[in-house]
Amino acid sequence: MTQTYRILKPGSQNPESARQQFLRDVEQGLSQTPKSIPSQYFYDETGSKLFEQIMDLPEYYLTDAEYEILERNHRRLAELVNHSAFNLVELGAGDGRKTRVLLEHLHSEKIDFKYIPIDISEGAMTSLQEEVAACCSDLEMLGVVGEYFQGLNWVEKHVGGPSLVLFLGSNIGNFRPSKAKIFLRRLRQVLRPGDFVLMGFDLKKDTRRLNAAYNDKQGITARFNLNLLARINRELAGEFDLDNWEFYGWYNPLSGAVESSLLSRKRQCVRIGACGKVFEFDAWEAIHTEYSFKYSEAEIEKMATTAGFTVAEHYHAKNQTFVDSLWSIPL
Repeated sequence: MTQTYRILKPGSQNPESARQQFLRDVEQGLSQTPKSIPSQYFYDETGSKLFEQIMDLPEYYLTDAEYEILERNHRRLAELVNHSAFNLVELGAGDGRKTRVLLEHLHSEKIDFKYIPIDISEGAMTSLQEEVAACCSDLEMLGVVGEYFQGLNWVEKHVGGPSLVLFLGSNIGNFRPSKAKIFLRRLRQVLRPGDFVLMGFDLKKDTRRLNAAYNDKQGITARFNLNLLARINRELAGEFDLDNWEFYGWYNPLSGAVESSLLSRKRQCVRIGACGKVFEFDAWEAIHTEYSFKYSEAEIEKMATTAGFTVAEHYHAKNQTFVDSLWSIPL
């Protein structure tokens, strides 16, 4: 049984409204120093398909590592939550490919839970509902289309019982540390005593392995980043010549992050028709596109306690590349 609840603000899915916000963010980002484009704009239809290809790359270890963690530890998670019924809430569910491993195990073992994915994309939610119906036809799924905290507030008001909240895939790594701290404190405020959070973290490791994961031999990560400029061309009448740009993404041990950028191969001017402005770029000037922060176990535990959580357990991938950390809110 699946249902969808839409709690988006009026007009927030209006294509023209979304286009205007995209334009404002691009105009602002390219007007500052250093230049940047928010990484949320990676995920148009083309970008989402490219990211699916990235997750299947041999160099991109994160997906397989988290599959393995969920496969090995699903029963332990159910034991720790230790309720006759609970809500399995997922933030940014997307296509839910990793979560289905957990859903299928919990469902097959007759554990009583509701699956409540929260995602801003109604299209992604529709696809996810079809996938869940195919694998677990009698599982109660309440899909919530909205932003994370809108969705969590809806769950608190309309769904009873304790929750296990999933924030997987090292999504927290895309937040700068100051923003991650704010996000986690807000998360703690909307949850209740007895709730749990399972959060994915990519661990600090050999820099050669980190750099290989973001510089795959097939060049798909580069295409994923360059698609940002192609999207500006398609949606905002941009005039970027993609042959004049190249992807650069390397781990910076001082920041603790893989820092991704697009580099201008020459001095050039680029017009964006939707705003009627021309933006100048020096040769080898960068447009920052994404941070992907990596963590030590000590840093993860400090983040948890600073935000008001208690670390219950860590679940490591066998090769120690990745960890899903289970946090609790004491009763």
